[in-house]
Amino acid sequence: MNRGELYRVSKPPGDPKRQRVYVIVSRQMLIDSRYSSVICAPIYTEGLGLATQVAVGPQDGLKHESWIHCDNLVSFDKSVLTDFVGTLSATKIMHLNRSLAFALDLPSAIQ
Repeated sequence: MNRGELYRVSKPPGDPKRQRVYVIVSRQMLIDSRYSSVICAPIYTEGLGLATQVAVGPQDGLKHESWIHCDNLVSFDKSVLTDFVGTLSATKIMHLNRSLAFALDLPSAIQ
């Protein structure tokens, strides 16, 4: 399990969909630790091109053009992340980092 990997989650809490894809955004040290949960960002098929959203699609393992929504972070137990979908490229991870910094109002990290 690595930062930037996409996983399909069945019946995510608080989500009306039966399944949704999420990308892991936790730092790798936390992912590799004995800590049981990681922070993820949901992926929706609709987006507005906001600074807190990252465009993703078939090149990332998805069926459709979609958007990572960094304003809607959730924590999942690692055991829920079993249905691997794909991995973001280094360039997409840079976009993700920028969008997370914007969503969390970390101006020194936005570049």
